[in-house]
Amino acid sequence: MANVLVTGGAGFIGSHLVDVLLQQGHKVVVVDNLSAGKIDNLNRAALFYQQSIQDSEMMERVFQLHKFDYVFHLAAQASVSVSVKEPSTDAQTNILGTIVLLEKSAKYGVKKFIFSSTGGAIYGEDVPIPTPETVEPRPISPYGIAKRSAEMYLEFFKREYNLDYVSLRYGNVYGPRQDPNGEAGVVAIFTARMLKNEDVIIFGDGEYVRDYVYVKDVVQANLLAMKDGVSGVYNIGTGIGTTVNQLFKMLARLTGYQKQPVYAPPRKGDLRKSILDPTKAKNELGWSPQTNLEEGLALTIEYFKSL
Repeated sequence: MANVLVTGGAGFIGSHLVDVLLQQGHKVVVVDNLSAGKIDNLNRAALFYQQSIQDSEMMERVFQLHKFDYVFHLAAQASVSVSVKEPSTDAQTNILGTIVLLEKSAKYGVKKFIFSSTGGAIYGEDVPIPTPETVEPRPISPYGIAKRSAEMYLEFFKREYNLDYVSLRYGNVYGPRQDPNGEAGVVAIFTARMLKNEDVIIFGDGEYVRDYVYVKDVVQANLLAMKDGVSGVYNIGTGIGTTVNQLFKMLARLTGYQKQPVYAPPRKGDLRKSILDPTKAKNELGWSPQTNLEEGLALTIEYFKSL
C-alpha cells in the first residue's frame, strides 16, 4: 500500500477521499490549516498536520519525513466570488501553495501528483456544450485563472522534473459535509435553509446552468487517477446540465419546502452555462458517474437532517 498525502483532507471532498484511502489500506497524511476544513470531518486514522501548504519549511519537513508515493492536492480557496473580491488571497493559496507542493513532490520523488482543478471556472464563456478537454481554457474569474495557472505549473514540472500528474476538472461537486455557511456550494446552502424553513436566495434569474456531480463519484475519479499509465487532464462531470431554478424545485420537493425563492442581483464572475463532457474520463480512467442528481440530493438531505 502507498504513502499518501491529502491536502485539504479535513474539507468537504478531501475528507471523503481520506476515508476511502484508509479503507483501502493506504497510509494517509493530511495537511489542512482548517480555514475551510473542519476537525469533525477528519478521519482519526490519518496523521494530521494543521499547517498551511504555503509554509515551505513545514512542507519540507512533512515530505522529508513521509516519502509520499502520491499527493492528492485538494486544499484551495474554493469560492469564485471570494476570488473576484480578493484575487491576491486566491492566488496565494491556489497558485503559490500549489507551487510549494510541486517543488517538494519533485524533490522527494513523488510518483504522481493528483490535482483537484475546476471544470466550470476554467473554460470560460462561449465554449461548446458539453465542453471537452480539447477546448482552450479562457477563465474569466481569478479562481479559474489560478486553477489554470496551477495546471500550467503541473505541465512544467512534468517536463522539467518528470513529475507525473493528473488534473481532475470537477463540475459542481455536492454531497454530505459540504459547508452551507460559505459562498460556494449551492446544494448545501439551499438544503440547510430549506430544512430550517428560511428564505432561499437565487442570484440572477435562476437560469444559470451547472453540471452537478456527487462527491462519492469525485472520490472514485481520484482513486482511478492513481493507476499507472493515466496522466493529463480529465473532466469529472455528468454531461447533464441543471438550472438553479430546476435545482431549487427538486430540493423543495424532497424537503417539503413551501416558500418561493428570493431573487437577488447576479454575482460577478459566475458563468452562465457550464456542462462538462466526461467522455475522456470514461475511456481512459474507466470513470463514469454512478449517482444521479435525484439520488444524490436525497442522500445529501439525509445527511443535513442528521446534524
